[in-house]
Amino acid sequence: MELFVGLMSGTSLDGVDAVLASFDDGRIVCLGSQHVAYDEAIRAEALALHDVGSNELQRAAQLGNRLAHTYADTVAQLIARVSHGGTPIRAIGCHGQTVRHAPLLGYTLQLNNPALLAELTGITVVADFRSRDIAAGGQGAPLVPAFHDALFRSADSHRVILNLGGIANLTNLAPGHPTTGFDCGPGNMLMDAWAQAHLGQPYDKDGAWARTGTVLPQLLDRLLTHPFFALSPPKSCGREEFNLGWLKARLSGNERPEDVQATLAAFTAKAAIDAVHRHFGQPEELYVCGGGARNGWLMAQLAERAPDWRTTTTDSLGLPADQVEAMAFAWLAWRTLHGQPGNLPAVTGARGPRILGAIYPA
Repeated sequence: MELFVGLMSGTSLDGVDAVLASFDDGRIVCLGSQHVAYDEAIRAEALALHDVGSNELQRAAQLGNRLAHTYADTVAQLIARVSHGGTPIRAIGCHGQTVRHAPLLGYTLQLNNPALLAELTGITVVADFRSRDIAAGGQGAPLVPAFHDALFRSADSHRVILNLGGIANLTNLAPGHPTTGFDCGPGNMLMDAWAQAHLGQPYDKDGAWARTGTVLPQLLDRLLTHPFFALSPPKSCGREEFNLGWLKARLSGNERPEDVQATLAAFTAKAAIDAVHRHFGQPEELYVCGGGARNGWLMAQLAERAPDWRTTTTDSLGLPADQVEAMAFAWLAWRTLHGQPGNLPAVTGARGPRILGAIYPA
């Protein structure tokens, strides 16, 4: 048995999700998890670095150091609370914090200091998973469909996995067919930004605020005209395409804030379901993971738009929705150290399978 830690901090900027995963004769098991919220200073600086500003190189390096300390603290908390019988941890798979994603310009940037993280934890670190795929002509994202294929594929049922992080991505698991997938638009990112701006809260818990609003059909139609939706896969996106400034430019200014929030949830749901119909046909089951799976209003919006599918969370497949992405990066680190590719060229558009990640020995 080998143990790996997976660390994920996504575009939602809410904090770090960590898991301790065991790999034994092809079986992948989550032994436990830990979440550590970002302090406001980290969140604000990460958000600010999405835009061009002064002294960016130093600010990015210093934030990478702060993130490494946060990741190390998260790992320490995880190890302290999850029993693993003294088995050594082989490596940490650390995604880092995305602040720029520009595959068409040949780069993606996830802030981290993996050398410092290895020093602080005494554990080998695997990081920078996306760059090699981009070097091979791919989008560098999404990477989780390969993990979804390994863990969630069924020989009998046509399943689609919808990951609702800051950005939403889809994985198509059709029996007898290769796995495909792509980013399909915003997940929680716009809803979180709107809640922060109007409620002073980092997110709308369970969609409670959205429930008090009414979906605005004309605004929904305007949001769906974004050119990203007309692109053919492979494709990926981020804050560069969907951000608060883009949203505000499409508002009249007379909308009630709660109606905008309800419409943003409908936007996320409709963009995802439309993409499934357009590219994957008619699946039988839709399994949702990521933080958006805990938003009851958003889940209801998805179910309403896909009444013929079984719509539920990955909890019913044995892995809680909020652990899936961190598990994916533990799995990718395992693949890296075993010399196995971690990307799916049909998903990212890379020229072929590639071993992903850079290794920082303990």
